[in-house]
Amino acid sequence: VAIQRGSLALVVLATLACLYALHVAKAFVIPVVLAVILTYLLDPLVSALHRQRLPRPIGATLVLLGLVAVLLCGAYLLQGQVEAIVDRLPEIARKLSRSLSALLSGDDSMWQKIQRAATVLTGGTPQLSRGAPVVIEKPAGALHDMVLAGSVSAFAAAGQAVVVLFLTFFLLVSGDMFKRKFVKMTGRTLTQKKVNVHMLGEINRQIQRYMLMLLITNAALGVCTWFLLKAIGLQHAGTWALAAAALHLIPYFGSGATAIALGVAAFMQFGTLGLAAAAAGGSLLIATLIGSVVQTWMTGRMAKMNPVAVFVALLLFTWLWGAWGMLLAIPLAVIAKVVADHIEGLEFMAEFLGE
Repeated sequence: VAIQRGSLALVVLATLACLYALHVAKAFVIPVVLAVILTYLLDPLVSALHRQRLPRPIGATLVLLGLVAVLLCGAYLLQGQVEAIVDRLPEIARKLSRSLSALLSGDDSMWQKIQRAATVLTGGTPQLSRGAPVVIEKPAGALHDMVLAGSVSAFAAAGQAVVVLFLTFFLLVSGDMFKRKFVKMTGRTLTQKKVNVHMLGEINRQIQRYMLMLLITNAALGVCTWFLLKAIGLQHAGTWALAAAALHLIPYFGSGATAIALGVAAFMQFGTLGLAAAAAGGSLLIATLIGSVVQTWMTGRMAKMNPVAVFVALLLFTWLWGAWGMLLAIPLAVIAKVVADHIEGLEFMAEFLGE
């Protein structure tokens, strides 16, 4: 029993040490993991070009340039909408201030009625006097600090994107060299080598299935968002729907940014808080249903993983790496499931992650 307790203690300590190392080294680990997953996703295209007698460096360059071009085109389509919102921010602030003042001030406002009803229910005397407006003063340097922090974050993200692109390029150019090296180093017998080759192939198939699932669910989210915005009557509904589908790849933050942008755009066009709240709340509801329910269920069905394990993986990697952890949690859980299915001694992990 003592040996078993000691072994369990060592396993717990090793697990905690690994989690701490992953958290501390996230600036290094996250770009590497992103590059590996992008390589799994883009390698079929590069291989198809290579079969057409196009050298892999040229094929990898064309594929990555195409990916960057798609991202830049999406950003260009949204540029006009974002610039219009930024240019009209002072007008939006004045409209919002007037709407909130009308809602919160006056004896017959909704807020005053709620206050009087609460006073009556608690046994007090309703106060009918007009309350003084509350003025919230912001520090003078708060906006400057916010802009500076945002600029630093943008430059850091751009630097990481460049690192990921270069690493992805080198991995695509290398082809299956690292796979051959992995099989050679880890497989001592022919049987072990066959198992490792099958494991790497299964990882490749599962990652591509997951990316296909993301494409389908994000397309569905874009269509649902388009129907919502057309029903509300918001202009440029198609552009906003494309933006919602693209930003949904960024967990939580993407959906939140979409809701804020749609709320501001609806308030600019209609000038009422009700329609602005309908646009923002409706987009959040669609993102929650598709992201938290449909995607989790489809991931479990395609990767033969139970939804509880998928959700636990989301929580774990979100705690480790924040928003990037949410984006990478499912691919890493799929890889862990495939590895556990093919390696002796990891049956407990395969059983926990499996259906």
